[in-house]
Amino acid sequence: MLTRLFIFCISLLAVCTSYAVGHPIRLDASLSVKVPGNPAVSYKLRKNETGNGRYSMEPGKPLPLHISGQVNETDNKIRIKVSVTADEDTYFKYSQNISTGYIHSNCQFLMPGFWYRRNLLSPKEAPSFHTSSGWTVREDRLSTPLTGIYNEKSGMYMTVARIDLPEYDALTTHKEGEVIVSGRTSLGYTGFEEINGNANLSFGYPFQETPKSYIRKLTLAPAIEAFQEIKKGETINLEWEVFMGQAADYSDFMKQVWEYSYDTYQPKPLDPQYSFTPEKMKQTIVSYFADSFVSDKELKFSSGAHLMVATCKKNGIAEVGFIGRVLLNAFNAYEYGEMNGRSDLVNNSNSVFASYLEYGFTKNGFFREYVDQDAGKETDVFSIRRQSEGIYAMFHYLQYEKDKGRKHPEWEARIKTILDRVLRLQNEDGSFPRKFKDDFSIVDKSGGSTPSATLPLVMAYKYFGDANYLKSAKKTAEYLKTELIDKADYFSSTLDANCEDKEASLYAASATYYLALISKGEERQYYAGLCRKAAYFTLSWYYMWDVPFAKGQMLGDIGLKTRGWGNVSVENNHIDVFIFEFGSVLDWLSIEFKEPRFENFIKVIRSSMGQLLPYEGHMCGVAKTGYYPEVVQHTNWDYGKNGKGFYNDIFAPGWVVASLWELMSPERAEEFLLKGK
Repeated sequence: MLTRLFIFCISLLAVCTSYAVGHPIRLDASLSVKVPGNPAVSYKLRKNETGNGRYSMEPGKPLPLHISGQVNETDNKIRIKVSVTADEDTYFKYSQNISTGYIHSNCQFLMPGFWYRRNLLSPKEAPSFHTSSGWTVREDRLSTPLTGIYNEKSGMYMTVARIDLPEYDALTTHKEGEVIVSGRTSLGYTGFEEINGNANLSFGYPFQETPKSYIRKLTLAPAIEAFQEIKKGETINLEWEVFMGQAADYSDFMKQVWEYSYDTYQPKPLDPQYSFTPEKMKQTIVSYFADSFVSDKELKFSSGAHLMVATCKKNGIAEVGFIGRVLLNAFNAYEYGEMNGRSDLVNNSNSVFASYLEYGFTKNGFFREYVDQDAGKETDVFSIRRQSEGIYAMFHYLQYEKDKGRKHPEWEARIKTILDRVLRLQNEDGSFPRKFKDDFSIVDKSGGSTPSATLPLVMAYKYFGDANYLKSAKKTAEYLKTELIDKADYFSSTLDANCEDKEASLYAASATYYLALISKGEERQYYAGLCRKAAYFTLSWYYMWDVPFAKGQMLGDIGLKTRGWGNVSVENNHIDVFIFEFGSVLDWLSIEFKEPRFENFIKVIRSSMGQLLPYEGHMCGVAKTGYYPEVVQHTNWDYGKNGKGFYNDIFAPGWVVASLWELMSPERAEEFLLKGK
């Protein structure tokens, strides 16, 4: 059990605004001091007011540390500053918690990019209420170092955010129990706990994780409590801010907290020397298209799934969507090749399309989604997501070809067939099953992947002029509104996890963006409103700040700035560059709703996501030029190998380069859907 050394209480009167919690805020704090080789020992302190919001803590006996603080109140915010000064070299940890006064069972919770509501859509092997009603985590797990508690009964909420953003980190030799960091870390922790039935915000420095830490996919581990050395005569200053408000529902709470976070941290785009223009990005990525091409198999494709980072050696795995994206990469290479006189890219792409036209479909007309041509096996379980992403890619190809005066009636017939098969899978409520078989039997009836189908359905309506496709797309939107957007539950979009994830909200925003583009008047406003509501959840997964790394952790040594990168899901706690068309969504929303935060933050994202582009002299730990890394491990978690500051040993550049290409190709959807208007 983690040891707390001394406890003091500070009563802070909330500012008298409509956001006040209605009673004094109680801030309890504790200090832990550790002598190496011994358990931490506890001492009690008494709070001593010194005037003007300042205070100190007086011990009952001489201690090697002095703690002083200051509280400043403005409107619905309370700024808490703490200073720790040492008379002797000491190892310590400082902890605080605030009682919100809300009954814990009435509350939903938020730790951006990691925790939504109660994480009950995640399995018990990941952090969730299935295991505990209270959790604290290290700050670098979170896209914003903030915890929020929302009272569903009253609509009141309270958040606490770290203001002095961490700038450096150090290694630890153990992953559980009481540990001493090897140098200087500025990482703290944040979270929520249930104390005497009430919901409490918990935060402090250095980091801890309770009641479990999360060290890799579906692997909870024992709690950890870190101790920082402070030298004689040294002072460490810490700063947090408590923010209070009222929201109509959890979605409104999310919106307000994201806007508060953006306004508080005001992330700026990276300096040009850290980022790449779209032209430079594409010029480098085409090396991947050329080098990864597999021409000696039945299906031709760019190898992009399950490669080794150390070699980037291509294999025989052809995956239509998800982590492979072979058809979208083929189109991107084709378009670039034609525009830039690269006949090799054009010829390669033509062979991809020809091979899939001949060999790429099942008996019932679905795409062969995942084919391992080396092992001679393929999946017999299909997904609405991979099918949809394959259709999406082919519509871009077909429209491009039509604009050039080239026709492909066989491909159009194939796409109509697969769309017919997809429509047969749609449920009465508008949802699509997540996974199924070629005989239409359902393997996973969950509707979390439904928005991925909306995009090709809207494109089919525009391309073929068939209103049945639009009718189906609108049915998906009603399902999204009822089951995802209104409930603020975005889940199970990704195929390698079953939990709350970024991609579900991203696809929901993209789906309603597509519908808004082809609508008018009140209907357009309706879909635009749904799009904006989903977009706030997507935005919450993207980092507002730059996570610190320790010396020797490659990502830190090469200077990675994490602002603008997105965390993945509750199960998979790493950052990546999954963005695809969401950049265009934010561009459009910023104009539609006159929201400069959207306009500015997408600039942050675009400036940041090119940082790990590998090219000669700047290989970023990857073996070949253009093979952009995928599993970027930014916190104390690993996907199986290497841990914080490094990549997993296996990666999938196929989807990564496709995502970056779309980020650098804004307005594709508008060009497709608004053509002829």
